[in-house]
Amino acid sequence: MNPEGQPAEVVPLQVGRNDGPPGQPGTSTVVEYTTVNIHTEPPPDHIIWSLCCFAHCNPCCLGLAALIYSIKARDKKVAGDLEGARKYGSSARCLNIWSTVLACTMILIFIIILSRSDVTYRPMYYHY
Repeated sequence: MNPEGQPAEVVPLQVGRNDGPPGQPGTSTVVEYTTVNIHTEPPPDHIIWSLCCFAHCNPCCLGLAALIYSIKARDKKVAGDLEGARKYGSSARCLNIWSTVLACTMILIFIIILSRSDVTYRPMYYHY
């Protein structure tokens, strides 16, 4: 194990142990752990929006369908199935958007028709 051309007494021996990481001789080995806590927010279930769409503007029963999906999303969230809750919450959100858009469109059309109509309220029982 001697290098060529050198006698055995010239080769230095390893005196102590190297407990440190490579490149840092003489240090003790300390294992450090880093804990990363990732708090995933629970997905929204849009229950309040669904209740408003169901109670006030329920075109084509979209508010009822949105309410059902919101309740399913809340149940999945309580059970711990965040992916299922996210799926049902997304469906409830889509149904709420469609319900709100259709209701606003119907109200706008109703206001336009009332403002453009030439028919005035005249009771039929007043004949002079």
